[in-house]
Amino acid sequence: MEVRLLIDADLGTVGRSSRTMEHDPGSNQKGWGTAPRRFLSIWQNTTLRTRLRHIMHLLSGNAVSLVLGIASMAITVRALGPTSYGILALTISFAQAIERIISFQSWQPIIRYGAELDGEDNLADFKRLLKFGLMLDIAASLAAWLLANLLLLLGIHAFGWDSETILIAQLYSVVLLFGLAGMPTAVLRLSGRFRAAAYTQVFAAGVRLMALAITYIAGGGLLAFTLVWAGTQILSSLSTLVVGLFVLRRQGVHGLLFAPLTGITQRFSGLWRFTWSANLSLTIWSSPQQLDTLIVGGLSTPEQAGFYHIAKRISIAVLQAATQVQAVMYPDLARLWARDAFNELRQAVRQVEYLLAGIGICGVAITALIAFPAINLAMGPAFRPAAPLLIVQMVAVVMTVSGSITRSALLAMDQQGQVLRIVTASTIIFGVTVLALVPQIGAMGANLAHIALAATWLAGLRFAFGRAFRNAAIAHPATTRP
Repeated sequence: MEVRLLIDADLGTVGRSSRTMEHDPGSNQKGWGTAPRRFLSIWQNTTLRTRLRHIMHLLSGNAVSLVLGIASMAITVRALGPTSYGILALTISFAQAIERIISFQSWQPIIRYGAELDGEDNLADFKRLLKFGLMLDIAASLAAWLLANLLLLLGIHAFGWDSETILIAQLYSVVLLFGLAGMPTAVLRLSGRFRAAAYTQVFAAGVRLMALAITYIAGGGLLAFTLVWAGTQILSSLSTLVVGLFVLRRQGVHGLLFAPLTGITQRFSGLWRFTWSANLSLTIWSSPQQLDTLIVGGLSTPEQAGFYHIAKRISIAVLQAATQVQAVMYPDLARLWARDAFNELRQAVRQVEYLLAGIGICGVAITALIAFPAINLAMGPAFRPAAPLLIVQMVAVVMTVSGSITRSALLAMDQQGQVLRIVTASTIIFGVTVLALVPQIGAMGANLAHIALAATWLAGLRFAFGRAFRNAAIAHPATTRP
């Protein structure tokens, strides 16, 4: 009973049978119809309303965190100036790139296999799955820290970093030892504690802003600001871990560390294959997102890297918002696929992606209107070159967001191999474009490379999802009739 509460709490209506869902007023299998009917369908669909409520919790937390993050960035750039902020931007990007390359993102296999568990009889297996994820987090964190310091000692001079930049990077790399948020993130998402996840995010962002304000008033330099950014990042990871463990305790899941891992791959068939494939896919996908600032800094100047990093940190909030939406949708899509509810899965993907696309288009329009005055006001005239970078980057991000739920659906449909191939092709397109354009036009070349990546990504996902659904229709014609 306890495990059922943990796994099914996030979408109470999703646990209904396919027969019940067919009679949901919003479950219109014949299409969306006219615009008024579409609007009425969305309102009447209790499952969609539940999803939207969870999404709004996360998006509200993301919005507050964005405001706090922009304020934190404004304080930092005003205190450090373009050159020193460029060094800090390169340092943070370096650590994030290492973390994404090494991290196994254990929440993905936990949700993929945990969504199939139900009932008190599966409590022991669920604990084993959680421990497996926690061990992955610990091993990946240690490996990331070791790799970062090895690169700093042996090879980073090839990029032209001076001793101050290397020292700052070594100090900041300590955050990699605390990358333990994968397992607790899965717990919060499976249990539907999206409000707790949002508040944790806001808490860390608020502490960071206060600490940076104090550092600014005290006249701190680059070293002090680096320590504040690193310390608050560690606080964010540990806060997520504590909240996740608290939720487990409330749900009656005890003795996690004593759960045996022997035979876990037999109990969860394909666990390692899914874990490695998902990790490789995410590593390849994250490389353009994390290495782009380093590429700009290496092929141009630290100042250009600083401008680009400002645009990325603002626009990335939209990408993070899409990640929050995936956090709500992925467990739901995994359950729909597990019970062969293919039409419901396709409809859920369409509904949410239409919503994301509409919001994204509005976001691009608003950004085009306020980018120049907002950056000038918040960070000063010296950082105005970041405004056009932000506008173009927003276009790329919105294109990427438009395919985010399709990616989650493909993972739920055991199509991680297709996702990996699409990610690889998109990343190759990005690499060729960024290396060709950045030496010619500076940081804007990286923005255009992201647009090329997003277009390839979006087209590939659409094609793969359509083919996967057609294959499901052939294999299960009774469950995919229009």
